[in-house]
Amino acid sequence: MWLLPAGPPETERSMTPHHLRSGSSDNRAAAFLRGSERPLAAAYDVALLDLDGVCFAGDARVPHAAEGANGARELGMHLVFVTNNASRAPQAVVDKLADNDIDASPGEVFSAAMDAAALLHEHLPDGAPVFVIGGDGLRQALTDEGFAVVASAEDAPAAVVQGWDPAVDWAMMSEGLYAIANGALHVATNLDATLPTERGFALGNGSLVAAVANASGRKPLAGGKPFPGIYQRALRRAGGARPLAIGDRLNTDHVGARAADIPGLHVLTGVSTARDVLLATPEERPTFLHTDLRGLLQPHPEPRRTTSDGDSWWQVGDERWRVTAAGAEGQGVGFLDTASAAVSLDAYRALACAFWDYADAHGGRTDDLNVPELHVGSQENNA
Repeated sequence: MWLLPAGPPETERSMTPHHLRSGSSDNRAAAFLRGSERPLAAAYDVALLDLDGVCFAGDARVPHAAEGANGARELGMHLVFVTNNASRAPQAVVDKLADNDIDASPGEVFSAAMDAAALLHEHLPDGAPVFVIGGDGLRQALTDEGFAVVASAEDAPAAVVQGWDPAVDWAMMSEGLYAIANGALHVATNLDATLPTERGFALGNGSLVAAVANASGRKPLAGGKPFPGIYQRALRRAGGARPLAIGDRLNTDHVGARAADIPGLHVLTGVSTARDVLLATPEERPTFLHTDLRGLLQPHPEPRRTTSDGDSWWQVGDERWRVTAAGAEGQGVGFLDTASAAVSLDAYRALACAFWDYADAHGGRTDDLNVPELHVGSQENNA
């Protein structure tokens, strides 16, 4: 008989200390861009890198990803690849990165499957039997952590661990449901509702977890992004004192990083667009902005609030921008087109600060603004 914690399971967010929860006053106060006189790869010692949308895009390459990742390593930065994908074993991740000319080793991979296994160890002892709704990557992570993976609810598993895999089907989910109904703890590797594919957004693990939870009536314990624990556990394994999280999705990568009190670099090679960044809530806001992973190899100018002729502007480099009820205005440039606009990287950074400043001054509301789609030039275009 395996004894489980009393009471219903809770998500990791509910167990996070208050000062690390996204939305706390400390995080909101710090929710603006920073500068760095040194390249980020020299200013920070550990990069916690997302995979899809940062290092590659499905089966497609991400421009400058190999240049940025390998260049950061050459500057002395330690790389850890932190992903919500629970289906790939570490060696499979390394092979995928190698296909994209990015150097890595299995010990530098920390997946949502590994996070779930580490999280489960906080609730169950070594050797506890677990049933897997998922694939080989999740089974390996649980086995490596000392759990005994069983094949059926009839084996009396103490927990059911659920992670996305193309092999997940009705029979596997139902078998897990039988075990949960018999008292097993339900653990989800992550709660991503959708999964980006070349054809659009497919069902993600969170949607499949919701089906099991709806049938069981029990709320699962959840790891992965956007909860801070995956970053904290990855950092504990990697060591280092000055981590930097790099991601493309505001609502997972950067919510998790901010909740873990880790600075974040957002890149525009994946899901969240420059327009999304301008509209980001304090909980979602990155610390640094760039178009791609070359942002690790460059200094980042400090955003400054300046005053000219009695008007307040946000300045980054030579770019000065402000946002008022009339729209986004550049000094010497005029107002942005409300449909789409091409801007420099420093203008994008100044605009982000200006939009965030406006939102914070108006209770988070930006629905009175026409926010354009931005086409951001690279750092080279700013020279």
